[in-house]
Amino acid sequence: MKKLIVALLSLGLLFGCSNDQPTNDTSKNTSETVNKEEKAEIVTVVISKNNGEEIIEEKEIEIEEGKEVTVMDVMQENFDIETQFDGAFVASINGVAGSEDEKTSWFYSVNGEEAMVGANEYKLEPDDKIEFDLHKWE
Repeated sequence: MKKLIVALLSLGLLFGCSNDQPTNDTSKNTSETVNKEEKAEIVTVVISKNNGEEIIEEKEIEIEEGKEVTVMDVMQENFDIETQFDGAFVASINGVAGSEDEKTSWFYSVNGEEAMVGANEYKLEPDDKIEFDLHKWE
């Protein structure tokens, strides 16, 4: 009988230490899932005047990983803006607008390249740097 108990205990230890057995420890899986769901990426927005001579504001903004986000989405969610041309272009940022008399307007670039589409069409990638600059169009 003693040998049977020792054998059963040995088997129990063997199977208890096996990696194939399910565990009740869900903390690792839960935290990994939460981190994946909440993981955000960063884009940087710089607001300036006169071709970058005067920096008005610089802000790092989180965007959700895997979600399609446009420049306009970021601007509308993080700044007080007014748009023109059916919401495609930014006309005013935080109360600062272009002027026909002074022939100034807001222009934007992403990663140093002037955008050739409206802000509502440009899809952002993580680590993009968006620069809005108020300067003369001539």
